[in-house]
Amino acid sequence: MAMFIDEIRKYGWSDTTDRIMAKTDADVRRALSRKRCDIEDFMAMISPAADTYLEQMARLSRMYTRERFGNTINLFIPIYLTNSCANSCVYCGFHVQNPMARTILTEDEIVREYEAIKKLGPFDNLLIVTGENPAKAGVPYIARALDLAKRYFNNLQIEVMPLKAEEYAELRGHGLNGVICFQETYNEARYKVYHPRGPKSDYEWRLNGFDRMGMAGVHKIGMGVLVGLEDWRTEYAMLARHLRYLEKTYWRTQYSVNIPRMRAAENGGFQPNVIMSDRELAQLTFALRIFDHDVDISYSTREPAAVRNNMASLGVTTMSAESRTDPGGYCRKPSSLEQFSVSDSRTAREVERDLRALGLEPVWKNWDAVFDLKKSS
Repeated sequence: MAMFIDEIRKYGWSDTTDRIMAKTDADVRRALSRKRCDIEDFMAMISPAADTYLEQMARLSRMYTRERFGNTINLFIPIYLTNSCANSCVYCGFHVQNPMARTILTEDEIVREYEAIKKLGPFDNLLIVTGENPAKAGVPYIARALDLAKRYFNNLQIEVMPLKAEEYAELRGHGLNGVICFQETYNEARYKVYHPRGPKSDYEWRLNGFDRMGMAGVHKIGMGVLVGLEDWRTEYAMLARHLRYLEKTYWRTQYSVNIPRMRAAENGGFQPNVIMSDRELAQLTFALRIFDHDVDISYSTREPAAVRNNMASLGVTTMSAESRTDPGGYCRKPSSLEQFSVSDSRTAREVERDLRALGLEPVWKNWDAVFDLKKSS
C-alpha cells in the first residue's frame, strides 16, 4: 500500500524553499481572497511577502476559528511516565548519552500522578508521554497506563515511539483516543544529523507512522515539527502537504497541529539552527487556520503566558496547562529529570481565569463531543 513517504519524495526540499521565497504580494492577496486554500496558497501565506498582511490574516484566522470552534479552548495536561530512551537525538534532554537519572514510574506511582493531576483542576484530557524505549516502556506498559487512567480521564492520548498499526489498534481497546507524533524534521537528507542512532533514526518508519495510525482507526492524530532544526517555512509547507494527504486518505480521523519552538535541553544546550520570532509564530498560526478551518491548533507551555493569551482568540484551539515534563513531577517539585523547562508556569486555574477574562470558554472535558457537534452542524 502506498504511504506518504512515496508522496513527499515527489517534492524537493530546496525546490519547496525556493517556491516559498518566490511568492509575491499578488500571490498573498490571491490566497487571502480564497475560501478554500491549496498548498500554493499556504506557501504564499507563510512567505516573507505575507508579512505586511498579518492584520488581515489575523482577522480571517479569528473569523474561521470562531465559526468552527466558537469561543472554546481545550485544556489538556501531559504526564511523563519515563525519561528512559534508546535514542540519541542531539537536541533532547532524554537522549541516551545524557548522564541523567533515569526513572520509569511504577503502577502505584502512575496512579498517584493521576490523583495529583485531578487536584490541579477538572482535567479530562490526558496526554501520556514516554521516552522511546520499547524494551522497558513498550506497548504492554503503555496499555496498563491507559487502563489505570480510565478511572480518572475520558479522553486519552499518547505521545510515544511510533508503533505498528496492530499495536495502535490494540491500544484503542485500552481506551486510546488519539496519538501525537512530531516528525521533528521533514528534511530527509538532514534527518540523521539530528537522530544519529536509536529507533528514531529511521526516517521512513517515523514518517509512515501516521499512515499506520490512520489504518488503525485512531480517532485523532496530532502532528508537528520541532522549530529550530531546519527552515520553518519549508518544514510547515511539507507538513501542510502531509496534513492534506492524511485528511483525504483517512477522512474519518480528526487532526491537530502543534508548533513547538525549541527550548534549551538538559544535554549541554543544543542551540537552535533557526529562530522563529513571535511575529513569525503568529503568521504561521494564522496561515494554518486559513488553510485548514477544521484543524485543531495547539500551543504547549513551551510558549510564554503572554504569547498564549494573545493567540488564544486568533487561531489556537488547544493548550496544555500546569505541565510537568519530568516523570513523577506532579507529586514532587521539578527536578533534573525534566525534558525541557516550561515557559508558562501559571497554574491550571490561573490559565482558566485568564482565558475567561479574554471572553473564552475553557473546556476541561468532553472535547470530542464539542468538536463532533460543531463539525456536523
